[in-house]
Amino acid sequence: MTEEELIGKLEMIQRMKSESNILELKSAEKGCPQHLYDSLSSFSNQDEGGIIIFGIDEKQDYKEVGVYDPQDIQKKINEQCLQMEPIVRPLLTVVQKDGKAFVSAEIPGVDLTDRPVFYKGKGRLKGSYTRVGDGDEPMTEYEVYSYEAYRKKYQDDIRGVQRATLSSLNKEKLALYIDLLKSGKPNLSNMDDESIYELMSVTRNNEITLSATMIFSPYPQAYFPQLCITAIAVPGTEIGCIGDSGERFLDNQRIEGSISEMLDEAISFVKRNMKNKTIINPETGVREDRTDYPITAVREAIVNALVHRDYSIHTEGMPIQIIMYEDRMEIKNPGGIYGRIKVDQLGKMQPDTRNPVLALALETLRITENRYSGIPTIRREMEKFHLREPEFADERGSFTVTFYKAGNISKAEPEPEEANNLLVFCRTPRTRKEICEYLGLSSVTYAIQTHVMPLVASGKIKMTNPEKPKSPKQLFYSE
Repeated sequence: MTEEELIGKLEMIQRMKSESNILELKSAEKGCPQHLYDSLSSFSNQDEGGIIIFGIDEKQDYKEVGVYDPQDIQKKINEQCLQMEPIVRPLLTVVQKDGKAFVSAEIPGVDLTDRPVFYKGKGRLKGSYTRVGDGDEPMTEYEVYSYEAYRKKYQDDIRGVQRATLSSLNKEKLALYIDLLKSGKPNLSNMDDESIYELMSVTRNNEITLSATMIFSPYPQAYFPQLCITAIAVPGTEIGCIGDSGERFLDNQRIEGSISEMLDEAISFVKRNMKNKTIINPETGVREDRTDYPITAVREAIVNALVHRDYSIHTEGMPIQIIMYEDRMEIKNPGGIYGRIKVDQLGKMQPDTRNPVLALALETLRITENRYSGIPTIRREMEKFHLREPEFADERGSFTVTFYKAGNISKAEPEPEEANNLLVFCRTPRTRKEICEYLGLSSVTYAIQTHVMPLVASGKIKMTNPEKPKSPKQLFYSE
């Protein structure tokens, strides 16, 4: 950062009077802050990195107090950076303004394979942090594990299931799979079945693998009770809404069985809780029946959840969720996006595969294509139904796909009093979650689309990162 750029940052801070997901402010009027480790870790663990500016006192309404000694503070900052693993290499800038010195430390985001960056004094589990809004929060054990799993290429889909045996699998399904594997492959055809089992990870070190259990066992939930789907339909736009007869759920089902059976049952659940309506096709003028959501898109989303969910021990107690609201449907699976791909790149580039053996087996059985066509298909089908584009959200260990019904999102601004209260609340930049909690709602997506985006459209609320409106690091603020 140049001196001119740092001066510009200081001026921006006086206008905004807030921190952000990439900006941390420290006073340092009387000495270097003792514990920079949390921010050094959280900024290093995000792609954008972050900037720590010393010489601004939040407690005094963001007063420019300057730093005690620009030379000594740089030394102290570097000393703390050396206590990180891997070592953090900050870019330091010093500037004079109105007779006071200010220092900025630009913290680069490290490569995914080097994460998490953590404070050595606390260790990897307790010393790893992530940036949430304008604060640093300790990483969960799963978040720490997910980086290690990617770096070391753990294959949780082929971990052994000690209680499972070959005799506990569906023999007909397994035989069909082996026949399909052998088809057109002379080398495989000459091998005995037991050798193919080991080669193709049906077994591993003579133990039945998790992927084989989820595909071929008549009841995988005997071993993993929560590797299932919980599906509910609620009478309103939030969980907790009560129907006309006092009911909390219009439908409620725990969906179990093998992956193919859960897929079929989940689609049946969605079908019976969707409405059918007759419309005039705007392109052909022909009357046709149409469901709330295109079944092809729904199927792709459920398949993606089943194939790409995290199957590690950290999430085996978490089911996939299908929640059908009055205005939308959400499909949530444990485990955020795997690898380097980002939400805005979904369907545009080939992603890393979390469960390659499971994906290949389902492709062989013709349950999935495994050609990375799921997201483009979902988008195309929603467009055919003249519905708004689906939303994909990657939030700290979970991934959510949201489908919206036609005409369900109001473009009108909230009531004046409600809007004014929200504008006051957003004078400090707020995360999606903070706004949702302020409004007393349970759905972040619904809160933002219904209450915030109309104000964004009218220019009353702004985004800190307007080029990437769906960024998980997005903050909303009013002036």
